[in-house]
Amino acid sequence: MFEVSSGKLKKAQKVVIYGVEGIGKTTFASCFPNVGFIDVEDSTTHLDVKRLPKPSSWTMLIQQVKHVKDNQLFGTLAIDTLDKAEELCKQHVMTSNGWTAIDSEGYGKKFVALEKEFGNFLNLLSDVVDSGINVVLVAHAIQRKVEEPDQLGQYDHYELKLEKRNGPLPKEWADAVLFAKFKNIIITDSKSNNKKATGGQRVMYTTHNPAWDAKNRWGLAGELPFEYSQIAQVFHEATAVVPPIMTPPVQQEVSLSTEPQANTQPVIEPDFGREAIVEVSPHIPKSIADLMQLDHVTTEEIMAVIHTGGFMPVDTPVENVPSDLWDYLVTNWSAAMNLLNTKIRAF
Repeated sequence: MFEVSSGKLKKAQKVVIYGVEGIGKTTFASCFPNVGFIDVEDSTTHLDVKRLPKPSSWTMLIQQVKHVKDNQLFGTLAIDTLDKAEELCKQHVMTSNGWTAIDSEGYGKKFVALEKEFGNFLNLLSDVVDSGINVVLVAHAIQRKVEEPDQLGQYDHYELKLEKRNGPLPKEWADAVLFAKFKNIIITDSKSNNKKATGGQRVMYTTHNPAWDAKNRWGLAGELPFEYSQIAQVFHEATAVVPPIMTPPVQQEVSLSTEPQANTQPVIEPDFGREAIVEVSPHIPKSIADLMQLDHVTTEEIMAVIHTGGFMPVDTPVENVPSDLWDYLVTNWSAAMNLLNTKIRAF
């Protein structure tokens, strides 16, 4: 037998915030309850917020999202920005397939592969929401010309700054898509009939318009001041109980700095908290060094993976490892860790 329920169901929310440069998108996102950032492009450096280390690869970004979900680190996970995350996704797809660019070659199969990988990422974020954590995606806006077959003709349209196949995915995924821009007021001089723009008020649009993409399921007015207070009440009413923040002790706080110091780097364990020190060669690119930090892999161990996997001779120095091999290891990090744990650390 199936039980029938009624009434509104509270749950974690999926929100997309996008807009023009300098409008304050990151500051707006920082107002969500118990927010923690994955700051992909250093947008939060001016804010006193909780954040994980800046991901240097798509693999690292995926690991961070899974870690937030599994450990219930925040009440709201903010990813800033989505278009910068897409760049990591592009690099991952190109490296995985040996491509030098994302283009329409082969009847668009490259864009199809990118869309699939990006869609899987949104599915992972849905899992985060299902675990009770709100997800806020911050993105830049881009203006494109749209040609309509009816009387509208050609006009400017604001949309997410993503590849065309990826652009619709976050809009369909989200409970709310909020578009922010500066609203100028045109004043006409009664004597000279000259017009001038004034104002520059920050506003957000919450419903669809031919000039922009927007939507919401909260019953918001179509235009509002771009302030979190304008959505705070309806957001609170829509969301489930926000899980508590699991804040590590002060001495374990994650640092944004991942620059090598001499021949050592602080290694951040998979719990993104406890620090340890291992030898990490400065010849190793940051993308692979960051993953080594997360899984506590030493230079000797990563070279053992390279030797055991048959990629390079045993006597190859670390400085002679080609960049494309490092890129290959980043995109196949799970397989590299499996080799390390089963064939190297096991003996």
